[in-house]
Amino acid sequence: MSDIEFAYFQSLKKAVQEKYLETHSPSYDDISKWKGIDIIYFQEDLRQKAKGNISEKTFYTYFKNNAQEKIPRIDMLNILSVYAGYNSWFEYKKKNPIAVINEEAQSSLPIETTTGKIPEIVQTKQLPTVINEKPPVSIDNQAFDEINQNINFKTPKQNFLKTYLWLGISAFLFAVVLVLVFYDNLFYKKYTYAFTDADRNSSIKGELDVKIIRENESPILFKVKPNSKFVYETKSKNLKMVISSPFYRTDTVRRDLTSAPSSEDIELKPNDYAIQLYYYSKSITDFKKKTNELNKLISDNALIYQVVDSDIYGIETMDKQKYISLVTLPTTSLENLEVIDSQMKNGKIVMIKFKITDDEKEK
Repeated sequence: MSDIEFAYFQSLKKAVQEKYLETHSPSYDDISKWKGIDIIYFQEDLRQKAKGNISEKTFYTYFKNNAQEKIPRIDMLNILSVYAGYNSWFEYKKKNPIAVINEEAQSSLPIETTTGKIPEIVQTKQLPTVINEKPPVSIDNQAFDEINQNINFKTPKQNFLKTYLWLGISAFLFAVVLVLVFYDNLFYKKYTYAFTDADRNSSIKGELDVKIIRENESPILFKVKPNSKFVYETKSKNLKMVISSPFYRTDTVRRDLTSAPSSEDIELKPNDYAIQLYYYSKSITDFKKKTNELNKLISDNALIYQVVDSDIYGIETMDKQKYISLVTLPTTSLENLEVIDSQMKNGKIVMIKFKITDDEKEK
């Protein structure tokens, strides 16, 4: 990417910002300071006016902090150009030219002297090129051949034995490694666990996190997909796993594997408050009822975090009323809202962690 292309993109961002400010009043006029609900409003306006979408990750990458001087893909540049009032990225550049100074041409201009006249060209005498050449080394080929004939080389039989000796040693070592690997695997045993809803006696329809706890080792985290079983192979005699989900209470399971069955069903108790939060945040369409129920469910001092899919901005905070305003907006972004975690205290939700998944189609 050339510097001129990046300069054009910086100009386009200002044009997009000015276009949005014509009909909206975000928290800040500067587009690089927008976050949370400002970005969602902008995404919705972009869908309506340019028939395209920009993901939250793309916005943070190219609008919040673009220190690496990158520009988006051509399809995204076209969408932003249409939003700014042009037919394409090409038309935007054509109608908004940026002056460029040709540094090479500028440096080639003659330099004026103090008298205002162009100095005469000074002819320099070209020095002869000196090439250092090494003197050829003479070799007495006849003497060299005689020396080779007098060398006592090993016989072909000795070379044959040495080669096959190394092959035999290599084959033996390889066989030892194979025996050690397969011998160790003989002690591994496979265990299968199916998770069910304790109240509904049905399979878990959401994603689960299974964390294996080992003594003197760091935990190992596994992701279990909806309606799927967890299969774990181990040669240990004991098993400790912590099972968690946004919609079920965290449960710690311990098993003595010397007598445990190879297949087992584990019941998880639903987190009713988390299910209500999901229902009132996303599913219900009666916005007045949704607002009232969320006001009852969420504590006034709740800590609410939005996880952002960006290498620069990982998380943002908002208060209770901003969260309720966000989930009651009739926008398409609400369809991608996902509650990651929530915590309860004294019958109220005191912590919510959520994200809005990326719905921009990769080209």
